Amino acid sequence: MKVLLIGATGATGTFVLKHLIEDVRIDEIVIFVRKTAKVKSDKVKEVLVDFDKLHDYKDLMRGDVAISCLGTTLKQAGSQEKQWIVDHDYQLEFAKIAKENNVSHFILLSAMGVSETSKVFYNKMKGTLETAVKNVQFSRLDLVQPGMLIRPNTDRMGEKFAEKVLTFLNTIGIFKSYRPIKVEDLAWVIKELVFETDLGIFTIKLNAIFERLQKKK
Repeated sequence: MKVLLIGATGATGTFVLKHLIEDVRIDEIVIFVRKTAKVKSDKVKEVLVDFDKLHDYKDLMRGDVAISCLGTTLKQAGSQEKQWIVDHDYQLEFAKIAKENNVSHFILLSAMGVSETSKVFYNKMKGTLETAVKNVQFSRLDLVQPGMLIRPNTDRMGEKFAEKVLTFLNTIGIFKSYRPIKVEDLAWVIKELVFETDLGIFTIKLNAIFERLQKKK
């Protein structure tokens, strides 16, 4: 099986790539990155791309499954307009090219609470992307909607504080639907979705993500 991946150097994408490499059912992984991921594996083909000219790499985007874990923060992007380009435009273009090349299965890392009618910029952006990718009409589309992500060795103080608060509240039975999840565990679930064969659009919400994780144990 051949998998196409963007976002391979991000917090979740790094672990998605790791799990794909370790799975013997995967024969080849093509990652499209702005800067080298420095991955040493015979399975991995790295393609350095200009995401503003993604269509120039169309001939290399052929495979069985395409995964998008691409994303940035408002702080990293510098403005809402620039974040929209990365979190919406680049991913939608990747999806369209994959479809043109007859990739039948697309997996999109989205987020909890997204809606194209939301007044919250991030939720609206992600919701708009989901709707647009649905309209691309893949044979199978997985929309993965985790809550708060636990990144290893994060230096984001807000994340550390929120993680501690949510974890405590979860232990006393509060806000279970907002449980934080380790990016490595989320990545494993995304990797397993590669092998799903039922047709249609599937929204994988947080509880379903944790249910799937039970199969890992």
